[in-house]
Amino acid sequence: MEPEGPDARNGFGLPRQVRITASDEIRSLFRRGKRSKTRHLDAFVSPSPSGVPRLGVVVPKHKHTIVQRNRLKRRLRELGRTVLLPALGNRGAPLDVLLRARPEAYTAPFAALRDEVAALTEELCSRAP
Repeated sequence: MEPEGPDARNGFGLPRQVRITASDEIRSLFRRGKRSKTRHLDAFVSPSPSGVPRLGVVVPKHKHTIVQRNRLKRRLRELGRTVLLPALGNRGAPLDVLLRARPEAYTAPFAALRDEVAALTEELCSRAP
């Protein structure tokens, strides 16, 4: 079965098997995950039960509009897809990573978010066996 949608045909998009979307999985990552804080993000990291690196994104309202929330979610998913997951996959580090936006993330430029995710990725890859 081929992927659906215009982005899936071009190799873009986040495959279903690397997404963390179930609320019980997200809650358990909040509880059992090791937390790393950056200026704009909180990252919760735990070994992946599926054996592949997976990504979850949580963007609380923080009194912002749905348009602002969706833009921030798209930015974080893109950084996870292009920076975080490929590096963890190449390193063979099956980790679940949950990125939670802090209120400051709404006003952060994309480059600042990219730098934070890259630094987090480097930290995770250096810790992985």
